[in-house]
Amino acid sequence: MILDGYFARRFLQSFLLILAVFLTLIMLIDLIEQLRRFENADLGFGQMATLMLLNVPGSIKDILPLLMILSTVVLFVSLARSSELVVTRAIGRSGIRALAGPCLVALVIGALAVTMLNPIAAATSNRYQQLADTYQTGGPAALSLTGEGLWMRQGGAQGQAVIHATGYGGAEPVTLYGVTILSYAPGGGPEQRISAESAQLAPGEWVLSKVKVWPLATGRNPETAAKSVDTLRLPTTLTDDRIRESIGQPNGISIYDLPGTIRALRQAGFATRKQEVWYMVELARPLFLLSMVLIGAAFTMRHTRFGGTGIAVLAAILLGFALYFVRNFAQILGENGQIPVILASWGPPIAAIFLALGLLLHAEDG
Repeated sequence: MILDGYFARRFLQSFLLILAVFLTLIMLIDLIEQLRRFENADLGFGQMATLMLLNVPGSIKDILPLLMILSTVVLFVSLARSSELVVTRAIGRSGIRALAGPCLVALVIGALAVTMLNPIAAATSNRYQQLADTYQTGGPAALSLTGEGLWMRQGGAQGQAVIHATGYGGAEPVTLYGVTILSYAPGGGPEQRISAESAQLAPGEWVLSKVKVWPLATGRNPETAAKSVDTLRLPTTLTDDRIRESIGQPNGISIYDLPGTIRALRQAGFATRKQEVWYMVELARPLFLLSMVLIGAAFTMRHTRFGGTGIAVLAAILLGFALYFVRNFAQILGENGQIPVILASWGPPIAAIFLALGLLLHAEDG
């Protein structure tokens, strides 16, 4: 147990060191990207830094497999150079047994990534999008899907507007059915309520059909002043791509809220396969991180006197990238319905673990 704790501590130290290096690089690169994206907006450095920090959790979650394999390589190359693995084998402990500590740490990090980092990344991603919309268009735009229908919020120079629709047409252009719009003046007070049979999204505007408008100005009777028109056009900052991406992208949804979101999508008649695959892929994340540790160990658990350390490290990293590509490819196939959801999400990490174990057994026992 003491030796396992020692290896686990060394692996955690390697992971934290590499995490700090990549975190610094990510922050610098993202800050430059924010400066480029909002070069026409009058933003201070504090606002740019806030946008950059909001992107950090999602970036860290995406590069966790790379951090795992690099941490494993750093750990076992350092152990090989100091001959600690030779001493470990000399006392009767197999090299594979020495992996218990790092593998346990990888599983714990994976569990924390699913239970803690995922909700944080989802929340910061949503907050980033709200601030980006505010800085670019003067008001945030938001979309939410529940069992009661589709809710959207848009903002602009004309003020804010809350849109509710009981039906959604996914074909281009985006069409909403059973539409109710509550618009607010730039000062914040309610301005008018609009009811429409349908609303079609055109470039920069909503085209409403069979419309009734109730003015909500103080001192007026809304029903008496209401008017009906066949067509009404309202300006909007929303786009077809933005609506489809917001509805279909699950990366802005916490893993705790994803099952409820899937149920709401089903009730509203939306396809849920993408969300189901994403949910399972997130649950399988600890196993995939474990496979990265095993892959890194399979190529670097050897003494440096045999030579070829650089080639072994390069091979481990390339194989890790290949497995990462296979996992993403399987996820796409699962989202498109080409393979079952379980196979798309759990198949790649389990296959990677067996591949790594095969390489380890061959290296240790010939």
